[in-house]
Amino acid sequence: MNDEYWMRRALVLAKKAESLGEVPVGAVIVRDNEIIAEGWNQPILSNDATAHAEVMALRAAGEVLGNYRITDTELFVTLEPCSMCVGALIHARIKRVVFAASEPRTGALGGAFNLLESNEHNHIFKYESGVLADESREMIQAFFKSRRK
Repeated sequence: MNDEYWMRRALVLAKKAESLGEVPVGAVIVRDNEIIAEGWNQPILSNDATAHAEVMALRAAGEVLGNYRITDTELFVTLEPCSMCVGALIHARIKRVVFAASEPRTGALGGAFNLLESNEHNHIFKYESGVLADESREMIQAFFKSRRK
């Protein structure tokens, strides 16, 4: 299975978030070609500003693995992580992040700025962008367009 395969699963989770009235962002954490955990945006329903898809997936992975450090894992997420999420991913010791669409306003892996450019972190992960970016971008744009009507 490849990056596109896992990102397609993340897109399904983004649609789940959208069906709940949340911004359509989904995330999947994978280790050894197996899904460890999944998450989707839930801040509105949970009244929790930290309930981004990445954080929800990290929480679920921590429960499954019995450890907040989820080493040797990859995260696939439909939108570039914000600074809060990048910070959480650093602390979780994730190995690699793959995101679909860039986020020029709040993205912390090159969209607005790159949080990993600091040499002060005790862990740095690899990251890639653009996997199924068009599909993700279109979903998010359609969501906000429908909200403006």
